[in-house]
Amino acid sequence: MKFLIILFFLFKYFSIFSQYPFVREKIENLPNFDKKILHYGYFVGLNDYDFKFEYSSNYYTLLNLNDIEIEKSNGFNVGLIGDLRINDFFNLRFEPGLYANQRKLIYPDQDGLNSENDKIREIKSTYIHLPLLIKFSSLRINNFKPYVVGGISSSLNLSSNEKNNDDNSNNVFRMKTNSLYYEVGFGIDFYLTYFKFSPSIRGIFSLKNELVKDNDLSSPWTSNIENLYSRGLLINFTFE
Repeated sequence: MKFLIILFFLFKYFSIFSQYPFVREKIENLPNFDKKILHYGYFVGLNDYDFKFEYSSNYYTLLNLNDIEIEKSNGFNVGLIGDLRINDFFNLRFEPGLYANQRKLIYPDQDGLNSENDKIREIKSTYIHLPLLIKFSSLRINNFKPYVVGGISSSLNLSSNEKNNDDNSNNVFRMKTNSLYYEVGFGIDFYLTYFKFSPSIRGIFSLKNELVKDNDLSSPWTSNIENLYSRGLLINFTFE
């Protein structure tokens, strides 16, 4: 919710700023770029993925356990862009990409976890990410234009191990292969001499439980977790 409020005020600020007379007129680069019905591009970027845990009802009260710690590391994004113009303010975008990242889970002390290796699970993820987004832009201000973007996406996790018969007892943490997300973000289009450059920041939030539980119903790694959701921060640099 805080992320959405920040988006609203940033977009409002840019919209008001564009109407002030002290914004001096400059020669416009690519003056007809936004009149194209369809155009393409590509993006590269970084990601910072996290997990949201929903624990069983007795996790804190009966077991008296601390939260599972998450050690994050920055990953990378690369992909293509297809942009369909709807009108002067709205565009429909399809941005298929490859997202790679790594997270480490550090479990608290509990029965069944007898060594440091038992308490640590490294999760490497490689996603084929397929977002369908609506881009809402403000008025163009000389050679830049702020925007907000939001939509839904699905992903195919190539590293999920969902169908693997081994589980955490063999040091294999399993996640579901397919997932569904919603995304919201903001950015600025910069119109350069030969192309449009757009840095953006986007939040991504899973809508489906991604955890595959261990074969042992009393497993110390998964029995106390009801749901596991991915969430992340994406920083993309697009070239169109």
